[in-house]
Amino acid sequence: MVQMRLDSTRLPGKALLAIGGTTLAGLVMRRLGGIVADEHILATDADGALALAALAVESGFSVFAGPKDDVLARYAMVAEAFGLGRVMRATGDNPFVSLRLASLAIEAADAAGADYVGLVGMPVGMGIEVIRAGALLRAAADATSDYDREHVCPYLYGHPDSFSILRPECPAKYRLPGARVTVDTGEDFRRAVAIVESLGLDAADEEVLGWLKAERKDG
Repeated sequence: MVQMRLDSTRLPGKALLAIGGTTLAGLVMRRLGGIVADEHILATDADGALALAALAVESGFSVFAGPKDDVLARYAMVAEAFGLGRVMRATGDNPFVSLRLASLAIEAADAAGADYVGLVGMPVGMGIEVIRAGALLRAAADATSDYDREHVCPYLYGHPDSFSILRPECPAKYRLPGARVTVDTGEDFRRAVAIVESLGLDAADEEVLGWLKAERKDG
């Protein structure tokens, strides 16, 4: 399940910005389509559904419109509507999610039976989070702060006495402190465009990591 909306405060309309012959939203869904799942779902608000529905369907994603600011409630509503057992959470900021890291997170969730799994240590924007649907619904029922409801998962890992939390280190080859491939700002978007122009739409993890290392060396 990927969350998107159109009115980002730092980079308004970023979901529809052109990149690699598609849009940022299209590139994100293209990447996430490689994760094996029973459902691929775009969780957005009413405006996002109007603007992104055709692209989502073309990308093989179902569309669900929920609350604009209460993203935790939006996720819980989708989980209930689709009868999900667990959710792999992604965001519309991240066009270079690692399918390998996603697979490792899913494997860790399977092995541990954890409520929440999120790898740490890789460049910001390369990972997903795996959440058991029952835990997600409990969080949606109990969380009260605006921050917890907007950001979905902090309530879970902020209450380790109530939920089983697993946050393993990513493999060593992915560790690149301070690196980022998420898109929050204009600078981030220009970096994403440069990566796509250099490596193509379906760049392998190793290529993206190499590009980031070269950027750091040049900088």
